[in-house]
Amino acid sequence: VVQLEKFGMIWSHIDVAWDEGLAAARAWAEQNGHLLAPTDATYEGANVGIFLKNARAAARRADDIERRRTEGLPVTTSTWALSEERREQLEEIDASWCPTWPVTWQRAFHLVRLHLEAGATLPTRPGQAMAQGEDLGRWVQTVRTGWDKLTGAQQWLCEHVLGIEPADETETPKPRTSQADKWATHLTAARQFFDREGHLKVPRKHIETISGPGPGEER
Repeated sequence: VVQLEKFGMIWSHIDVAWDEGLAAARAWAEQNGHLLAPTDATYEGANVGIFLKNARAAARRADDIERRRTEGLPVTTSTWALSEERREQLEEIDASWCPTWPVTWQRAFHLVRLHLEAGATLPTRPGQAMAQGEDLGRWVQTVRTGWDKLTGAQQWLCEHVLGIEPADETETPKPRTSQADKWATHLTAARQFFDREGHLKVPRKHIETISGPGPGEER
């Protein structure tokens, strides 16, 4: 072994690929301040984004295996599961490298936090602040109007770390009308017109104002 290693013997291409990917990911994080790289991120030709995407998939596979073992369920294979050693190597670079929610959400959260730490105010509208290609104001607006869709942990982070509060009723967009609801509304209008006029030869520009509750509402 010693003699072969003096010649630069490579015992595992997988290990070499990991070490190279880890080095590139570490350098990318030093430049960008986090390890939440988009899929197309690169560093000196190395596909950092793909490396991290695969590492997260392997980490989740390891978590699933551990869960199955805890529940007494059979585990057919642990191939491609991320080892604890490799997980720790990535966590040393950025503890939030593998969130349970989408990476895009965590990246925007991190960039808003850095924006506030730099002394800037919280952006609340699209176009107010951009960072690393992310529209921070649009993200904050989406978080506020979609507050109920966040997990409890996400709500806590937004409220206590960033100072974001959920949008009130005046700011929350009205739910989009489904095609089924639109059809029911038009059918109600047509029925009302027919009951009054006795036919459905409706003038093209006619607008029928529905009297009383609409479709699906209490009568």
